[in-house]
Amino acid sequence: MGGNQRLHVTLGRSATLVSRLWLGTVNFSGRVEDDDAVRLMDEALERGVNCVDTADIYGWRVHRGHTEELVGRWLAQGNGRREKVVLATKVGEPMGDGPNDKGLSARHIVTACEQSLRRLGVDCIDLYQMHRFDRTAPWEEIWQAMERLISSGKVRYVGSSNFAGWHIASAQEHARQRHSLGLVSEQGIYNLAVRHAELDLLPAAQEYGVGVFAWSPLHGGLLSGVLRKLAHGTAVKSAQGRAQQLLPGMRSTIEAYEEFCRRIGAEPAEVGLAWVLSRPGISGAVIGPRDVRQLDSALRAMDLTLGEPELAELDALFPPVGGGGPAPTAWIN
Repeated sequence: MGGNQRLHVTLGRSATLVSRLWLGTVNFSGRVEDDDAVRLMDEALERGVNCVDTADIYGWRVHRGHTEELVGRWLAQGNGRREKVVLATKVGEPMGDGPNDKGLSARHIVTACEQSLRRLGVDCIDLYQMHRFDRTAPWEEIWQAMERLISSGKVRYVGSSNFAGWHIASAQEHARQRHSLGLVSEQGIYNLAVRHAELDLLPAAQEYGVGVFAWSPLHGGLLSGVLRKLAHGTAVKSAQGRAQQLLPGMRSTIEAYEEFCRRIGAEPAEVGLAWVLSRPGISGAVIGPRDVRQLDSALRAMDLTLGEPELAELDALFPPVGGGGPAPTAWIN
């Protein structure tokens, strides 16, 4: 694998090394003030987190593109930041009100890339990710656009986000016909509470050499000690959104989970992230810390080893889909 094997992995089938933890920026320009975000990026890089992951739409609470601009200002401070960072952004979400201001048409991919490059203040994006699957865009068109960007030096690698396993297979088979590398990575939601990726995404990604980096590894704070935080009045992200959507129906499970964490002497956030990082087919995780304390907690999770008894107990609390394992055996056993 090369590098620090605890901290770094190869980016899918490529030879580029990335940290197992990526600094996600979706909380910037909203939940994290710009000055604090700059400090957080510095601290993450200092601690060995070398991938900064953003998207053209991030920062929408201010304006779409604001977070790329913020990351660009941080990179422009110099001191080797650009050389040290694997810079990842995404394309596909609506960036305007026009009919061609979204999706994965060749027109939008190329235009959006040019705009992201300007906002980021760089000549090349290391990892250009399709934010979600576009059912209207044929792979011939998508790969033609991506190859144009790669050949012109504006993009190094292509990745995906929110793809199903069959999307990965289709993308890679079409890339293979064009004698190109295709996708190197996929970002998919995966955590103890949402394990659907085990059915087809993870097996497909492993088959095609695509590295999977889990986003929302704590399900928006659901697995970070939400009940304790709510009781103490300290819940922020876990008091809203994704976590609160599942909490009413999972309260007894979350109570048992937090008791399990207390019993083994570990923080819930660190247990949840350590579980994700331990799973077969998972290269790493995209974390969204709001401060250095949360960043340090995520790094500690990398040193937390869950034994077979602990893993079995977590499986009992958060059972896999169906009978477990990949489809179709998950539902026919």
